[in-house]
Amino acid sequence: MAENVTIARPYADAAFELARGAGALGPWSEALDRLAALAADSTMRACISDPKLTAGQLVQLVLDVAGTLSAEQQNFVRVLVDNERLQVLPEIRDLFVALKNEHEGVLEAEIASAFPLDDATLTSLKADLEARFKAKLNVQVHIDPALIGGVRIAVGDEVIDASVRGKLANMAAALKN
Repeated sequence: MAENVTIARPYADAAFELARGAGALGPWSEALDRLAALAADSTMRACISDPKLTAGQLVQLVLDVAGTLSAEQQNFVRVLVDNERLQVLPEIRDLFVALKNEHEGVLEAEIASAFPLDDATLTSLKADLEARFKAKLNVQVHIDPALIGGVRIAVGDEVIDASVRGKLANMAAALKN
């Protein structure tokens, strides 16, 4: 939701700057993963919106369930609770990861395949894509039988559609003209 992203952006920026300054991007990323999963849980969402819980109780509940957090991360949770922003933790995490990837020169790549890719094919495809984009890629792969065959690759704003479905769509468009 665009509104949640707008609300989350200053918190993600602050967390990123704090983590970068401390040289702790990895630990912050891991902590935000845990906190985002916690905030997305239906039971925790009920607690977040429960008016009977005080801010202090909610902070303690989150800290107890979240596992080990640094002092700065605990303070971050307190700020989110005080400003009633725990519910946007998934968006904060996503924005933080985007900032971290940009800082580290990593691009997100999504590969959709009609069929499962074996490890050798995936490794080769990833190496070819990293050479093409001149960047390290964080690859997410999923199966999409609707492609019929081949793959569709999205890296940043660029999409490479080498699927049978894409070729059929191009052929149909050419025949209509």
